[in-house]
Amino acid sequence: MTARHRIGLLGGTLDPIHNGHLEAAEAARRSLTLDVVWILPSRTPPHRLPDPHASGFHRFAMAALAVADRQGMLTSDRELLREGPSYTSHTLEHLTREGFEPSQLFFILGSDAFADISTWYDYPRLLDMSHFVVISRPGMPPPTPDPRLPTPEVKGRVREPHDSGRSSLMGSSSTGIFFIDAQTPQVSSSEIRERVSTGRPIDGLVPKAVAAHIHRHGLYKATDVGPTLNKIPRAIE
Repeated sequence: MTARHRIGLLGGTLDPIHNGHLEAAEAARRSLTLDVVWILPSRTPPHRLPDPHASGFHRFAMAALAVADRQGMLTSDRELLREGPSYTSHTLEHLTREGFEPSQLFFILGSDAFADISTWYDYPRLLDMSHFVVISRPGMPPPTPDPRLPTPEVKGRVREPHDSGRSSLMGSSSTGIFFIDAQTPQVSSSEIRERVSTGRPIDGLVPKAVAAHIHRHGLYKATDVGPTLNKIPRAIE
C-alpha cells in the first residue's frame, strides 16, 4: 500500500449495521476523496455494554452484505479476529505495523462519539495514529473550532475538508480532524433491534440484504439468548 492510497475506517459494534453507518462512510469517502472505506465490526466494544446481541459471524456477514454493491467499501475482520477489547488505538497500531502511514488513515465516527473522545483508551496519543473524520448525527451537528470541542489537544488539529488534498497531506507526519456536515438518516442499531423484537418492520433502516439476513436467521427476536463468537469468515478485501 502506497502513501497515495487513503483508507477510511468505520468501526463499531454494528449490531446491526444500518443505513446511517453506510451514509456516514459515504459522506467521508466523497468529502475527503478516500480510495476505500473499510467497515470494521468490533469483537468486544470497550464503550458498549452488554456484549453484542448478534455473534461476530452474523455482524460480519451483515456488514459484508451491506457493502456488497457499494463502490469503495469493503468489510474487514481485523478486530473480530483479535482477542480482548477492540480499542481503536490497538487497531491503528496494527495497521501501522502492516506498513500504513498515519496520513493514509481516516478514522470515521459520529459527532456523538467524538464528544467523548477524551475518555477513549490511549487518548490523546491515538490522535497521532490517524486522521479523524467527525460526521454530524441527526440533532447533533458537527462541532466547530470553538469551546464545544472536548479538549485543547483537539483544537490545534482541526482542518477543513478542502484542506485534505493529497498534495497537502503527502509526506506529512501530522494528523488532522475533519468535520463533515452530512444528512445521515436518523436511525440506531438499538431501534432496529427493538423493532425486530416487537415484530415491526425495518424497511428503509437497513439494506434489504441485511433485513433478509436478520429475518432468515431469527436475529434480535425477544427469545434471543445472547451473543456467541462463532467461526469468523475471512475479510473481504
